[in-house]
Amino acid sequence: MIPYSLEGLVALVTGASRNIGIGAAIARELAMGGADLFLAYYQPYDQSMSWGIEPGEPEHLLAELQGLGVRADGLELDLGAVGSAPRLFDAAEASLGPINILVNNATVSEPGGIFQVDAAQLDRHYAVNIRNLVLLSAEFARRLPPGTPGRIINLSSGQSAGPMPGEIAYVTTKGGVEAFTLSASLELASQGITVNAIDPGVTDTGWMSPELKEELTRRAPMGRVGMPADAARLVRFLATREAGWITGQLIRSRGGLG
Repeated sequence: MIPYSLEGLVALVTGASRNIGIGAAIARELAMGGADLFLAYYQPYDQSMSWGIEPGEPEHLLAELQGLGVRADGLELDLGAVGSAPRLFDAAEASLGPINILVNNATVSEPGGIFQVDAAQLDRHYAVNIRNLVLLSAEFARRLPPGTPGRIINLSSGQSAGPMPGEIAYVTTKGGVEAFTLSASLELASQGITVNAIDPGVTDTGWMSPELKEELTRRAPMGRVGMPADAARLVRFLATREAGWITGQLIRSRGGLG
C-alpha cells in the first residue's frame, strides 16, 4: 500500500460551496490523495454574506474533482434543518457507498457582540456549528461498517487560544466543537474512529479587506496569513491510515500568528 494514500476511501465534506473556501481546498487535497468525495453545500448562506458566491460554483468544484480521477458527487442541503444528518448520509451512501472520512467544515458565522446577540442568532449558530456537527458524527459512527477505521475531522476556530470580541454566538458554538472533539474521541476510540479538530487560524477565503490583510500580514511571523490549502493539507494527513494513533487533539495550524 502506498504511504499516505486515501485510495479506496470515501470522504464526506460539509461546507464546500465556494471554490476559494476551506471546504473546497479540503476536497481537492483528499481527491489528490485518491479519496472519492461527497460534498454538502448550501448556497443561500453564502449569498446572504458579504463575500457572496458565483452561480454554479459547487458544480464547477465537483467537475474539477472528477477531473482528478475520483468519483465526486454532492447535495445542496440546509444543515441547520432537523433531519439533515440522516438525509445527507443516505444521499452520500447511495451515490458512493459507505463513508470512511467525515470532515465537519460547515459553519455559520455572523457578527454580533454581547449587546447585539439574541435567541434567533444563537439558534442559527447552534443548529449548524454544534447540533449538525454532533448528529453527523453520531450518524457516521452508527453507519461505519464494523472493523473499518474511521476519521472525523472538525474545523475549530481557536476559541481557546484567545478572545474574539464581536462574534459572541460564533465563538460560543465553536468553543463547543473543541469540547465535543475531546469527549467523542474517547467514546469512539474502541470502534477504531479517530476524532480530531483543526484550528486553521486567520485564513484568507475572500472575506478580508485589503487593510485587514495588510495588518495581519505585517504581524505574521511567517510574513503571510493562512491560506485554505494550509488547513487542507493537515486534514489530508489526519484522514490517512498512518494518522490512526492521533485522536482527541486540537491541532493549531496558524503559522505562529496568534
